[in-house]
Order: sequence, then structure tokens, then C-alpha cells
Amino acid sequence: MKVCVVGDGLSALTLAKALVNQNVFVDILAQKKGRKFSQSRTLGISKNNTDFFNKNIINIEKLLWKLTKIEIFTDNLKNETLINFEKNNNELFSVIRNNELYKILEKDLSKNNYFKKIILNNKKLSFINDYELIINCDYFHNITKKYFSKKIVKKYNSFAFTTIIKHEKILNDTAIQVFTKRGPLAFLPISNNETSVVYSMHNSIDKKKENIEELIELYNYKYKINKIEKIDNFELKSLNLRSYHHNNILAFGDLLHKIHPLAGQGFNMTIRDIRVFIKIIKKRIDLGLPLDSSVNYEFENSLRHKNFIFSTGIDLIHEFFNIERKTKSNILSKSVKFFGNNPSINKMFTKIADKGILF
Repeated sequence: MKVCVVGDGLSALTLAKALVNQNVFVDILAQKKGRKFSQSRTLGISKNNTDFFNKNIINIEKLLWKLTKIEIFTDNLKNETLINFEKNNNELFSVIRNNELYKILEKDLSKNNYFKKIILNNKKLSFINDYELIINCDYFHNITKKYFSKKIVKKYNSFAFTTIIKHEKILNDTAIQVFTKRGPLAFLPISNNETSVVYSMHNSIDKKKENIEELIELYNYKYKINKIEKIDNFELKSLNLRSYHHNNILAFGDLLHKIHPLAGQGFNMTIRDIRVFIKIIKKRIDLGLPLDSSVNYEFENSLRHKNFIFSTGIDLIHEFFNIERKTKSNILSKSVKFFGNNPSINKMFTKIADKGILF
């Protein structure tokens, strides 16, 4: 059995690796020979998803920096903790560098007999008839423009600024999120002397004039910073695709759903999609059924409504704190603190962040 994956980003390689592990032949169609990732970009992966990744895709244990606690603050309560998430000092989630994950996947696939990478010199769609099942992970490919243009898009009028801060060595196992007047700011440890920073700033029109370094210093109470690496940025928007497939072509990864980074759930949603997709593939193989358009129907029916609910929930969190940041009152913050630190509610939120709403 052979499938085609269009694109060679992280979602495409992760899916390809999961498929070849099921002895499915995979052709990846890419536009370039190599892909460059920003050195400052990182991913948060929940404990449940890292367990799945290590067992069913590839072991990334050595690349992960494990975190046992999340502390959330807001400007309206100054230095008072809004919510704490922890689980008896056990791992809550891990952080990994995008480029390191990409390298290990690319290296492993290059040695796999079930995998083949094909470099295309154009974006023509003549290959569609060569495969019974095509998974499209390339947002800019003509296949996306032609078949997957209908989507619900929301622009946040914000940019995410990302960097790595190098600091004096400490026990660095706690993620910190601050809901500032300019937007959510996250400190995500990646070692005992390095921390990834993601600052999602509202109304950041002139990105060159934003003094991100000063703002990081303003909200940093924990690290003795030695150096702030190059700062990158990208526009923020949410996206939900109206239809997941067109005949034998399935959209995947960021084409299906794109969410605000405040909860670190973007790549987690993709991993959960892969879990469902591979489960469908396994069942088809066991029953001796072909991997064709019927796979796409089953995948969409299983996931589209759940993904929409989850991504809408993330957007509601953003909108709540967006209202909260515009007010001088701390009533909303105190309400969140009251409910968020209730043991039962806290446990529920921790479970949803770990497993989503699928399992």
C-alpha cells in the first residue's frame, strides 16, 4: 500500500513516520531540497502525546525538556499567582525545539525503505491520479488553493514574537504564562540555562519598533539573563477548515486547524489527529481494505466536530483574557483564580490540556 504526502514540514514528516511504521509506503512531495526552521521556535507536547510519540512514531525522549509545573499570572493581580497546575511533581508536558524534532524525523525517514522523497519543480496537480490516497500538509500548494479554500479564519490583530533567552543555571522545570496588557507572554524552559519565550502582542503593526527585550525584562522575575537571541515574529490567526477532504485528498496539520499559541496546543492537536488517522489505517490493513477516499470520510466524521469544539475553547480563553486585559478591574481575574484553583476544576483543565477531548 502506498500513500502520498504533500509537503515536508513537521506535520508531514511526523505523519509519514507514523505511516511507515505501519509498513505503508509513503511518497513525500516537496518543493525544495531542504527546509530551514527558526532557531527560536519550540513546541510544547503534553505527557499523553509524548508517550504516544515515543511508542508509535519515534523516540524523542533525549530531545525533550520536561516540565512539572505551570504558573499563570495576570497584570490585574500583579505578582499574585492566578492559577497553578501541577501533578504531584510529575511531568505535565515537555518542550522541544522545532529544528531538532525535524532533524531526527528527516534522518530516520531517509534510511527507511518504505519512504521516498520526491522534489517537484512545479506545483502542477498531475500527480493526483497516481495515488489512491493523498494527504496534503502544504498550505501554499496549488492543491490547497483549489480544493481547501473554504475555511473559518479569525485574525487576532497580533504578532507572536519568539526568542531564546540564555541565563544563569537554575532548576528550570516550571513554565510561566503572564497575561499582560499587551497580550500573553510565555516562558518555556528548554534547559537549566535556556528558556524559550513567546510573546503574543496585540496591535503590533510596526514590528521593528517593538522593544521586545525591554518587555521580556519587565515581566521576568526569575531569570538572570545573559543574552537574548535573535527575535523572530509571525502573524497570529485561528483557522478551521470547513471540509477536511476532497475525494481522495485529505487536508492535514495546520490546514485543518490553527489556534492561538497561548495554550501551546497547536502541535498537540496534530498529534491527536495522527492517533485517530493511524487507528483507521490499522483497521483497514487488518481487514485487507484499500487505503482510499473512504479513509478520509471516516477521519473527518471522527474528528471535525471535536477539533472545532477544542479550537473554539482556546479562542474563548483568548477572548476572555482579551477583555480582562482591557479593564482596570481585577474582578474577572479573582473569579478565574477562585475557580481555577478548585481541585476538581483544576484537575479537569489539566486532563483536557493533556488528552484533549478525544479520549
